[in-house]
Formats: sequence, C-alpha cells, structure tokens
Amino acid sequence: MKLPLLLALLISSLLPVLAQENPPQEKALAEWEQNFLNLPETRRTEFLRAIDKARELFGQKRIFETIDELHKARAIFVDSPDLENLLGACQVEFRAFDKAMDHFKRADTLAPESPNILFNVAEVYFVTKEWDKAEQMFSRILALLGDDKAQLPMARIVEFKRLLCLIKLERIDEARELAVKYDLFDDSPFPYYAEAAMAFHDGREVDAELAIARGNRIFADAAVIAPWQDTLMEFGYIKSFYGGDISEE
Repeated sequence: MKLPLLLALLISSLLPVLAQENPPQEKALAEWEQNFLNLPETRRTEFLRAIDKARELFGQKRIFETIDELHKARAIFVDSPDLENLLGACQVEFRAFDKAMDHFKRADTLAPESPNILFNVAEVYFVTKEWDKAEQMFSRILALLGDDKAQLPMARIVEFKRLLCLIKLERIDEARELAVKYDLFDDSPFPYYAEAAMAFHDGREVDAELAIARGNRIFADAAVIAPWQDTLMEFGYIKSFYGGDISEE
C-alpha cells in the first residue's frame, strides 16, 4: 500500500555541511555534530557516501538494500539524526510503526525542533489514527515553520493533515474555518483539497470529486499532487488503487 508523503524524502540532511572542516557556525554545535567532525576525513566521507546511497535506494523502494547501506553508515557513526530518520522511514514501509517511532524520537533527541523529523513523528500518529496527538504535533510544526516561504509546500500539507485531524476530532467549526483560509490563488493544492475534505465530510461526494479534479488540473505535476491524494487515501476519503479504502486493506 502506498503511504502518504513518503517520510525520508523530507529529510534535509545536516551532514553535508558538517563534512566541511570549518562549517559556518551560527550557533554552538550539538554534541553529535562535534563528534562527527572529530572523525577522520576518510571516515566522514565513507559515512556520507553510505547515507547518500541509502537515500537513492530508498527513493527506488529498495528498502532492504537501503537498510544494508544504513548499517554500513552506522558502523562508522551511530549518533546521526539523518540515519535514525531514514531507518524510521524504512520501518514505516514495513508498517512497523512502533519501531519507526523509536527511530524518529531518537532523531528528535539528537536534533530537537527539526520540522522534518517532527513531521515524521506526526505522520506516524496520523497513519495510526491517533488524531489528537497528530493534530498537536502538526500545530507544533506549523509554529516552527512560521512564514518561511521556502517551506510553503510543507506547511500547506501539514495544515491539510491538521484539518483532517480536526474532522476526526469533531472540531468541525475549526475545520471549516481552516478550509477557507487560502483562496484559489494560493500556490498549493490546499484550497481544492480542503474543499474536497469538507464536501466528503458533508456527504457531498460529487462536489468533493469535482474539487479534486480542479486542483489536479491546475497543479498538473504528479509529484505535487501525489502527497495530497495519498493523504486522502490514507484517511479513507478516496479509494486506493486496489479498490476499497485504505482501512479495508
């Protein structure tokens, strides 16, 4: 089954910067960062090569090979949030959510307040239907992202997932208010998919499908649309490619 917004692909790696001899320092390095810099240059290079290969394999859905590369990286350096985040994403592919959460929480301990890591934590809550925890975590992520325009695609999908959590929590007035937060000139599919979500909730399936169709027509890039479709499939509002909804599978 296809999962929404595949987790490891959201990781913005900290390690390439740390591979430099004299990285720019706007704040004091975390302990794990300093420990990484203390490795011999050849070992840092080997570690980064293994991590990059693991990301490439993960993108190709070659999960067992991804894990093999991550074990190579771990033999060199164990305290990497990137490593833990990607290991967690592999466990999500197996739907081993408890194991995935262990990895994501360790990544969060190493690199606190990273929106990318916290998104993965929230996503596990979302797919395991812990709606209250998911909603709180998505709200926390939005506060961290602030008004950074570079983070707009992530912020909008986070708000959409939060909207769906509000529906499940029966906070419908809040959901309706959020659904109309952005107009149709917004640079994301949010207005269309938010309209669809509320229409599905109200039992207006035709209106929901029309809203999705408009959004898909305007944002014609499959890579842009996929996370939104996958989220609605996971949520159960639209059918999966196997017929029937996600919960039935």
